[in-house]
Amino acid sequence: MPQAIERVCDYPRPPALVASTEHIVIRAGGSLLADTRNSYRVLETFHPPTYYLPPEAFSAGRLQRAQGRSFCEWKGVAIYYDVVSDQGRIARAAWSYPEPTPAFKALAGWVAVYPGLMDGCWIDDERVQPQPGGFYGGWISSAVQGPFKGDPLHPELI
Repeated sequence: MPQAIERVCDYPRPPALVASTEHIVIRAGGSLLADTRNSYRVLETFHPPTYYLPPEAFSAGRLQRAQGRSFCEWKGVAIYYDVVSDQGRIARAAWSYPEPTPAFKALAGWVAVYPGLMDGCWIDDERVQPQPGGFYGGWISSAVQGPFKGDPLHPELI
């Protein structure tokens, strides 16, 4: 049976938080960074899903707290992590919400990464494309249809 395609223009605002059992694999700096079948997808209008993984999905010692914070009107205050590998450090490549808003309480301490800064991110063996724009952490797979916020071909969404 073919996989249903999700149109990101149909995703809600404020965003929805959806539990997932898809197989998520992340590689960075030539090493396995994370591997899990336990994640959350944040689904927001015109954004491909952003995946948040439990901290135990990440290889020990590969996430180190970085400087800076940011604010999301829906999730609250985010902190950042550098991803550390045998090949070096990828600055501010991951983030987390230690004390998210009540609607996103389940994300407390879970970690998301910028797929464009990784060697690769996979959903059920499909390598994803990063959401355009550098600022965003969405994962574009064959299961989602744009246009996507950040795409220079759609300046009305930037």
